[in-house]
Amino acid sequence: MSALLETADALHDQMLSLGRAARAASAELANVPGPAKDQALRAAAAALRARRAEIQAANDTDVAAARERGLSGPMIDRLLLDEKRIEAMAAGLEAIADFPDPIGTVLAEWTRPNGLRIQRVRVPLGVIGIIYESRPNVTADAGGLCLKSGNAAILRGGSESFHSSRAIAAGLAEGLRAAGLPEAAIQLLPTTDRAAVGHMLRMREFIDVIVPRGGKSLIQRIAEESRIPVIKHLDGNCHLYIDGAADLEKARKLVLNAKLRRTSVCGATETLLVDRAAAGTHLPVLVKELLDAGCEVRGDEAARAVDPRVKPVAPEDWDTEYLDAIIACGVVDGVEGAIAHVNRHSSHHTDAIVTEDAAAAERFLQRIDSGIVLWNASTQFADGGEFGMGAEIGISTDKFHARGPVGAEQLTSYKYVVRGDGQTRP
Repeated sequence: MSALLETADALHDQMLSLGRAARAASAELANVPGPAKDQALRAAAAALRARRAEIQAANDTDVAAARERGLSGPMIDRLLLDEKRIEAMAAGLEAIADFPDPIGTVLAEWTRPNGLRIQRVRVPLGVIGIIYESRPNVTADAGGLCLKSGNAAILRGGSESFHSSRAIAAGLAEGLRAAGLPEAAIQLLPTTDRAAVGHMLRMREFIDVIVPRGGKSLIQRIAEESRIPVIKHLDGNCHLYIDGAADLEKARKLVLNAKLRRTSVCGATETLLVDRAAAGTHLPVLVKELLDAGCEVRGDEAARAVDPRVKPVAPEDWDTEYLDAIIACGVVDGVEGAIAHVNRHSSHHTDAIVTEDAAAAERFLQRIDSGIVLWNASTQFADGGEFGMGAEIGISTDKFHARGPVGAEQLTSYKYVVRGDGQTRP
């Protein structure tokens, strides 16, 4: 047998072993009481803080390798961990622990005329495979949310964050041990072999749902190749519309935050739309603010007319997730023009309106077909933590099963529990 075949066989056996362990762990987790799960989450948070230096050193290794490979600035930012971000991971696990246990919640109940008592009860999905790129914090968020929702997790982080993710996973394992829960409840693939992803997408016997988080090409590949149901978002082509009735100072603050707070997150605004009624008052100020802050503006004819630094917008710019200090900018005819543009070009992730006109805001909120719509708030609030969910695995742009931030509750299903007293069907 060739060395290549031996390697392929070894990976196949390794993936089967992970799958069997995860399935066994999921059966146990489904019946673990909430306090035990919360104990594990809090112990894991403490372990991340205690292992801060170890995690930072592992991340330094990953970042150095990424820079040598010439990864872009936004990609480096996604990969980077510092003391603040490590603390945010630990605090996120504690926030998840503070939430009520979703498992066992009675969603509805009723009694039939024949005396049958029926309940719809929330249950875990089972085993969740999470495939992600760059962001090592997903290791903590995904592991914690799966545990809270009674699911076992198989995590496959990107090769660029391998050392960081492994150090974080060690902290999660410490938390599981402290609570007496199976370590196989949260497993990180111990390989960067790309073939492991293909194995995961075919493991229907062991994995119930796949959640991808990363670039558009990764998510498209998984959606096309997976034999397992997928909860996904393709990209975050988010819009901010400045209505003619918008307060200029409010609009100025929101535009700068929505675009430039962190350009590498999926909730960053990628297209700025301005009502033609405000083109003379708002557009010059907003464009100048962006340009002076170091943001490249690619605009239509109206936007280019207000500042010579604005570059021409290309047709593909309206459909692009830049994840960088670049924004497309154009003028539309009122809220109806904005709605038409957003529904045509948005990735159905997050879109916002800035206006003091409540009627215009309500039309926008009702008619924009996106997972998250906002009025007078930054698109960068597209985050499970900001929604009070503790954390999220991602922002789903699907309409089936979960949409918007995917937190612990969205990682559950339900079953019907029926209690009788000898009833037979006539």
